[in-house]
Amino acid sequence: MNNQLTRKRAIIETLPTVLGYIGIGITVGIVGRSAGLNVLEVVLMSMITYGGSVQFVIIGMIINHSELLPILLATFLVNARMILISMSVAPYLEQESVFKNILLGSLLTDETYVLSMNKINYTKKRLNFEWLNISNLIAYFTWAIASFTGALVGNYVETPQKFGLGFALIAMFIGLLYLQIISEKEIKIGLQVLVIMFTLFIMYFGLIFVSANILVLLVTILGCLFGVIMKNVFF
Repeated sequence: MNNQLTRKRAIIETLPTVLGYIGIGITVGIVGRSAGLNVLEVVLMSMITYGGSVQFVIIGMIINHSELLPILLATFLVNARMILISMSVAPYLEQESVFKNILLGSLLTDETYVLSMNKINYTKKRLNFEWLNISNLIAYFTWAIASFTGALVGNYVETPQKFGLGFALIAMFIGLLYLQIISEKEIKIGLQVLVIMFTLFIMYFGLIFVSANILVLLVTILGCLFGVIMKNVFF
């Protein structure tokens, strides 16, 4: 990464994350087809709902013949973390119009958020619409195309899990986390490692008591609070 906030840099810096979208997007398409959705329904779900984990939840609820309201509520709860994520990006985009901020927030993903947090370490805490919009659009259309591809081949793959496509997303996040740690100039590495260990700890043991989808939101809030307290009191 460098300090340029141009379309070209957005493309270069976002492309390494594409494999993660492709792997999990194809899996969504395959699973959607196995649940009885047609190709158009899978693609529309990816383009309208646009959420990796929540789409698996929706497909599972469709299989169980859930009503519309529970599906909508589950979708909101699983994606509620995006409210916090969008709020944390907003201060770096104060120079942009409200409309542009709404557009950026609507297409923001976990991956483009992490890219943004890495980017501000090189740009003196600045972001702009041009860079983040291109990053978001690459993620959005890659996800849609990958879901479409998965839906097309869905009838020919009975057990998509055996290909390990889901790990592509995990591997991508590990790489992004590493880049975040080494590029962070203001927060000490000891504090970063401490927050990571705290997050892993409560995520691991929290699964005993709370469902994974709700736990993600709780861990997001608790991890942020822990980091703020540790930074102000001990670092």
